[in-house]
Amino acid sequence: MLTVLAGLGLGLSLIVAIGAQNVFVLRQGIRREHVLAVVIICAASDAALIAAGVAGLGFVLSAAPWLVVVARWAGALFLLTYGVLAARRAWRGGEELRVDGTEAVDPSAPLPHSATSTLVRPRLAPVILTTLALTWLNPHVYLDTVLMLGSIAATHGDDRWLFAGGAIAASILWFTALGFGARYLGRWLRTPLSWRILDAVIAVVMITIAVSLVLPVLRG
Repeated sequence: MLTVLAGLGLGLSLIVAIGAQNVFVLRQGIRREHVLAVVIICAASDAALIAAGVAGLGFVLSAAPWLVVVARWAGALFLLTYGVLAARRAWRGGEELRVDGTEAVDPSAPLPHSATSTLVRPRLAPVILTTLALTWLNPHVYLDTVLMLGSIAATHGDDRWLFAGGAIAASILWFTALGFGARYLGRWLRTPLSWRILDAVIAVVMITIAVSLVLPVLRG
């Protein structure tokens, strides 16, 4: 259970941040356009990337156990850096989420009848292609999801797939909440203060996991 929770916490820490993919999912949720398709694509893509990272690096590390120690220190360093940057953003502020054309809309209110009758729903194909592009053409997804998550999962040995399951669950939970909850949370997620709070939480989780990775090495 602790391994699953570690994967869940790290997965949430990596994806709950301002980025092109999250902005797009939130925008689709606020506008209520093909939300289910967007959520499924994002979650399934993350699951595939996480599984690839765990499977590939797990095989390599099983053949060279000394790499586990290297993975611990490299993962801890990356997480510490990520956490410090998140803490810096939380301290300085200035981050803001903007969704064009939606600032003046109450996301929890139903659309007026006149707006509903004249609303032109975009086609599904362009939305799918945009979602795939934002997910698979983002260089950070390979660093965070494949390399880093795979490396940290490998430090859990035989329980690495439980760790991966926790990270995949985090992706499903986040994209589902973001996409379908956007109509209610959009107004708060667009404010600088809300992202400062999120960044502060991310910083605490990242630094805590970084310390927990190297403690066994220091004690041993």
